This record gives sequence, C-alpha cells and structure tokens, in this order.
Amino acid sequence: MNRETADDDSAFRALFEAAYDDLLLFVERRTHLAVADDVVAETFLTAWRRWDEVPASLDDARAWLFTVARNILRNRQRSDQRQQSLALRILREPDAASGAEDDAVATRVDLARAWLHLSPADQEILTLTAIEDLTGPQAAAVLGIARPAFSLRLLRARRRLREHLRRQPGPEPTTSPAPAGRSPHGGSV
Repeated sequence: MNRETADDDSAFRALFEAAYDDLLLFVERRTHLAVADDVVAETFLTAWRRWDEVPASLDDARAWLFTVARNILRNRQRSDQRQQSLALRILREPDAASGAEDDAVATRVDLARAWLHLSPADQEILTLTAIEDLTGPQAAAVLGIARPAFSLRLLRARRRLREHLRRQPGPEPTTSPAPAGRSPHGGSV
C-alpha cells in the first residue's frame, strides 16, 4: 500500500499509540523483561522501514506487528542458542589426555564461564569460525572487514578466551589445622 508522506508520520504515530502497550505485553510474555523493550523498538523500526507493507486497517496492522515481533524473538533465540552451543561444539569430545569424563565436564563448565566474560564482538568472531564453519575470508566478508583484520581479531579473541580460562578458580587449597597444643604461629599454648 502506497501512502502519502505527510500522512505517514501521523499514521505511524496512531499505530504506535494504538498498538504499543499490547505489543509490549505480547513480547513480555515470551521473553525476559530486559529484552522486551528492545524487541518492541526493533519491531516499530521495522514497521517504519517497511511502511508500505503494513496493512491499513488497525487490526491487521497489529497482527502484522505481532508477527514481526515474533520473528525478531525467534531470530534472537536462535542467535543465543548458537552462541551458547559454542562451548559444546569446541569441546564435543572429552579430553583424550586425561580420559576422565569428569575432567571434560569441568572443562566445559569452565569454557562456558569464560565465554560469558567475552565481549559480544569476541563471541561473534569465534562463533563465525567455530559454529558457522566459515573460513577466514568468508567471516571477514560477513563482518565487512579485510581478511588480515579478521585474522587479528580472531587471534585476539582466542587469546582473551584462553586468558579467561586460565583465570577460572581451581580447586580450593586445603589447609591443615594446627596441631593441638600449638598456636598457628609456632608457639605452645
């Protein structure tokens, strides 16, 4: 539907005012409250950009907005699932050197914790190569950067991941109590 430009602003405002609260409730029922505002904002941005596709009737426009919001939520969920599965993909096989399944589980937990400390940019760089199976040139093209820049970012992201893995707390040191009759400072009691 092709609308007049002068009417676009007022029509968009009317749709926003009529549908915002319902759309926010729709999204809040499906995701974390901290994400809901972003999803609604992205939905209305999509509506503005694709204004010619928004149905003219208010009821149909609301349904169209709900569909867009649902698709945005699904895309976000898929993205989150891909990022969370990175640790499992990298460490799919247990550590062959130790042969212990407990060690493999502990390593996965450590990797998941380290992953959470990475910036979204580092997570994206690692995800493109480890989950999406893209080559360096392909991943560089996805990000719109030169191949050497991608290689450098990947190197740094891997380095930061290793650093976070090294910082993981190890087993608690065990301290033996002082022998009876002696103070911890070496004197007799």
